[in-house]
Amino acid sequence: MTQTQDDNKRKTAEAALEYIKGISIIGVGTGSTVNHFINYLADLKSEIEGTVSSSNGTTARLKELGIPVLDLNAVGDIEVYVDGADEVSPQKQLVKGGGGALTREKIIAAASKQFVCIADESKAVDVLGAFPLPIEVIPMARSYVAREMVKLGGQPEWRENFITDNGNQIIDVHNMEIMEPIAMEKTINDIPGVVTVGIFALRPADVILLGSPDGIITR
Repeated sequence: MTQTQDDNKRKTAEAALEYIKGISIIGVGTGSTVNHFINYLADLKSEIEGTVSSSNGTTARLKELGIPVLDLNAVGDIEVYVDGADEVSPQKQLVKGGGGALTREKIIAAASKQFVCIADESKAVDVLGAFPLPIEVIPMARSYVAREMVKLGGQPEWRENFITDNGNQIIDVHNMEIMEPIAMEKTINDIPGVVTVGIFALRPADVILLGSPDGIITR
């Protein structure tokens, strides 16, 4: 990653702080841009009651900085969820799951009143699908789901030696041009054995913050 790209991520993470003012419980995602956001949260920990984390990695990082992590079952709705993305469309629909935390990320996004997506401008696309589409699957269904994805026009690849925090496996589907993200999300989620797909269209982001050399682009 270039220094400029990392600077963009850091600036974007800082811009997200505007959206958590006065919020006591914050949903926190996973990934390199979110790691910058967590570093900023450390300075505000006296002002927040706690966080709900989307991955074991994020939980460990938050605890290391002395930020409390709460169980989603114990907190109800979350006011604001801050997370990154692998692709962002003009409709604020996303592809997520490059880090493998897509299922917990989707649960927290669904339970949140406002979803703020932070990314650098390289993640902005006109059509989703150039980034390999992650699908979390029950292990016994992996080959079956892969065959179903071939029928849908994709080229599935098993993410070997990777187990999700939920104990499942991931298929990354290449060469998918996702023209109708909501329909595609529903279709893939309905395949038996799929835990969830990394299309975030039924519950898109509410705000997109994209870091660029010229500053933050807000959608």
